[in-house]
Amino acid sequence: MKIALITGSCGLVGSESSLFFSKKGFQILGVDNNSRKKFFGPDGDITWLKNKLKKQIKEYNHFSVDIRNFKNLEKIFRKYKKKISVIIHAAAQPSHDWAKNKPFIDFDINARGTLNLLELTNKYCPSVPFIFMSTNKVYGDNPNKLPLVEKKTRWEIKNSHKFKFGINETMSIDNCTHSFFGSSKSYADLIVQEYGKNVGLKTACFRAGCITGPNHSGAKLHGFLSYLVKTVLTKKKYTIIGYKGKQVRDNIHSSDLVKCFWEFYKKPRKGEVYNTGGTRLSNCSIIEALNYLELKTKIKIKKIYIKKNRVGDHIWYVSSMKKFKKHFPNWRQKFTTKKILDELVSNIGF
Repeated sequence: MKIALITGSCGLVGSESSLFFSKKGFQILGVDNNSRKKFFGPDGDITWLKNKLKKQIKEYNHFSVDIRNFKNLEKIFRKYKKKISVIIHAAAQPSHDWAKNKPFIDFDINARGTLNLLELTNKYCPSVPFIFMSTNKVYGDNPNKLPLVEKKTRWEIKNSHKFKFGINETMSIDNCTHSFFGSSKSYADLIVQEYGKNVGLKTACFRAGCITGPNHSGAKLHGFLSYLVKTVLTKKKYTIIGYKGKQVRDNIHSSDLVKCFWEFYKKPRKGEVYNTGGTRLSNCSIIEALNYLELKTKIKIKKIYIKKNRVGDHIWYVSSMKKFKKHFPNWRQKFTTKKILDELVSNIGF
């Protein structure tokens, strides 16, 4: 049986990957020590999802291992070695706000943890595809320097601009403010590329915008749409931070994302980067998401506005997936933002 080693296996992307690859006949080695509970409290606890995976996947083996611990990770690699067929690295410290207060921990998880996994891959199974869950935050606040226009419910880019249909991989990651989270993920992104271009591993960085889906343990500091829906359905107040709530988020469903991983697994390349997100098919501003939920649920949402924006927060971000689609033309995007919100509302319990 083929083996998929998946870090962050009980997070949104990791759990979706575990379920998908198990259906393709893979044994799953899930690495997850439930750090989200430490980061975000009870809202971030993924125990429920670990239990779900153990129940639904016959060949699921769970390892409560911290990716910062090289020796404990090596025990897994040494045991399975070349039986491993693919590595999906989705474990991370994912919050801007959390990273600013704990920069050493953030860097060790996102940067050193990634380096540990790459070095062990090179040592024990160098021929397998290494798929890294990166982020659009590697671009820092460079997207905010684009010619943007304020409209009634959102910011938009000028129609004449080359990024009208989405930001592609040519955008610079230099000369900008990244946030501490963006900086640690940038190192991870670059070292994944380096192990591809320099060492020869089959690596890819998927630079995603907002990833979402019903398996998301959304919390205040991370998980935009999931946390938003939870807040609405429990009739709590929702805090809008900066830009009048008109900042545009690019939303990709975890199912659509994992299908990208599958395409790369079947035909891997070395040291690639792919902007991966909702594209023009699936994006919304915070205000637009709130308006849609108010209309759907008939719940009037209490909003608190904070004028000062978060450091490095994007005013407008829409992904271009032209490069990925060129390399993997069989991939199809299924979910729009409205379809994502409908599913979240249904699954969270309205």
